[in-house]
Amino acid sequence: MNTVVTNLNALLEVVLAGIVFGAGLPAVFAFGVRFYAVGGALARAGAYACFGIVVAAVVCGVLWVAKAFLAAKLGVHIFGA
Repeated sequence: MNTVVTNLNALLEVVLAGIVFGAGLPAVFAFGVRFYAVGGALARAGAYACFGIVVAAVVCGVLWVAKAFLAAKLGVHIFGA
């Protein structure tokens, strides 16, 4: 029974990450595009904030994937690698 609960917890984590990164980031980007199209100063600031969130998430994802390479080749330890 413990194995089933452990597997279901791992499955839940993967599903949540898939929802956040699979649908969440494109939704934030879409809000940014919509805010940018509105054209006001506050809307443009909101659009840039949305775009910044998406760029930060992409950079963090690339660094997460490359953390072992960065640690081995360059000696840069990111995310506890």
